Amino acid sequence: MRQCCVMRLLSCLLVFLLLLFFFSTVAATPRSPGSGSNTYLTKDELWFSQTLDHYSPFDHRNFQQRYYEFLDYFRIPDGPVFLVICGEYSCNGIRNDYISVLAKKFGAAVVSLEHRYYGKSSPFKSLKTENLRYLSSKQALFDLAVFRQNYQDSLNAKLNRTKTDNLWFVFGVSYPGALSAWFRLKFPHLTCGSLASSAVVLAVYNFTEFDQQIGESAGAECKAALQETTRLVEQKLTTHGKALKASFNAADLEIDGDFLYFLADAAVTAIQYGNPDILCKPLVEAKKDGKDLVDAYAKFVKEFYSGTEGVSAQSYNQKSLKNTAITEDSSDRLWWFQVCTEVAYFQVAPSNGSIRSSKVDTRYHLDLCKNVFGEGIFPDVDATNIYYGGTKIAGSKIIFTNGSQDPWRRASKQISSPDMPSYTITCHNCGHGTDIRGCPQSPFNIEGNEKNCTSPDAVHKVRQKIIEHMDLWLSQCQDPGKTCI
Repeated sequence: MRQCCVMRLLSCLLVFLLLLFFFSTVAATPRSPGSGSNTYLTKDELWFSQTLDHYSPFDHRNFQQRYYEFLDYFRIPDGPVFLVICGEYSCNGIRNDYISVLAKKFGAAVVSLEHRYYGKSSPFKSLKTENLRYLSSKQALFDLAVFRQNYQDSLNAKLNRTKTDNLWFVFGVSYPGALSAWFRLKFPHLTCGSLASSAVVLAVYNFTEFDQQIGESAGAECKAALQETTRLVEQKLTTHGKALKASFNAADLEIDGDFLYFLADAAVTAIQYGNPDILCKPLVEAKKDGKDLVDAYAKFVKEFYSGTEGVSAQSYNQKSLKNTAITEDSSDRLWWFQVCTEVAYFQVAPSNGSIRSSKVDTRYHLDLCKNVFGEGIFPDVDATNIYYGGTKIAGSKIIFTNGSQDPWRRASKQISSPDMPSYTITCHNCGHGTDIRGCPQSPFNIEGNEKNCTSPDAVHKVRQKIIEHMDLWLSQCQDPGKTCI
């Protein structure tokens, strides 16, 4: 008995020394200048050798995939690991949003993997259509699974242990929100649960509900002003098209549909990301005062959409989308490929009460897919929804959250169930990813601060529900075979 106690004491002492070494290693790791900032927890790049085609056992090609880790809050050795999914953009670090608050609360390590093809994680040197065949949500989910296993193994190696898993929890907003839900669905043994914020889990061919929600979120007066603006733009487009496009700094958009999509997205972005007043106040005032609505809208587009948000009209130019070189603007081409092959989300004008131009229709989207990527490209949304389940996803331990003003919530799971609770955060400027990012989302809110939401209490209540679910699911996931530490 005495010998057993001595052995246990020595064992615990060994683990303690390993932990001390691990802590000192983390603390001594040099951070490059600017690697952490108010906006990011870290921007230090790490690399992982990823399988190119997870569906071909005979294809042994790999590519380098970028990822990040943040260990400052990690409760060594048994703290959870938070996997933050990056999506259809260049992933430049781990953002300092509400997930950082949760990481601090739960003592979690935070890791984030860049989506294949985006940013610096491109498998090929050219983005020609034939090279994009491995760009899909299915391949991306396997990337996450393989990375999760590899990172756990490397963590075990650092802690000199084997066959031990930390508790993992997955997070994502928007398309990454869908990936978060789908990851829990397809790999339930690899995560204790997921937060699917503004998760667009339903692939939609003709997404007319998107425009309808923009009208509801804008309010009656603003919707009427937007509709009249669209009508006036369509008139001027037929008579003074070049001058009209130039007034929006969009003279290079030769295809009218590209130009009209650009204008529609400007209004969408203001409402979707919690800035409805920046759009609506000047437009409603211009309508009441009898001023030129097109001029008022052009001012909004140039100052807010192109200025504050930094969106270039060129990102809507099909000539630019056909560019196969890897550049800072490659994300637009890559996301359109996923739209044109998997999920569609075609934001077409509804037959009645439309805000956007009726010229932004199904034919416009299909022509874009063909023009940019060639023949034979078509979004099989039925196959996507059959594979994942759409809003009838048959998963468990997934939290769905949506902002009341967000047009994307029409493609998310909004009906709650015991295994998959769903919450809608209701306020005037509660948009896309409000639970994680706060409101509005420009400028960036440190730690996703909710104080600028018109109803901070609404955000706070949902965040408390998130914590309750996470606490329960992580405890249910706890490994019963723990050691003395």
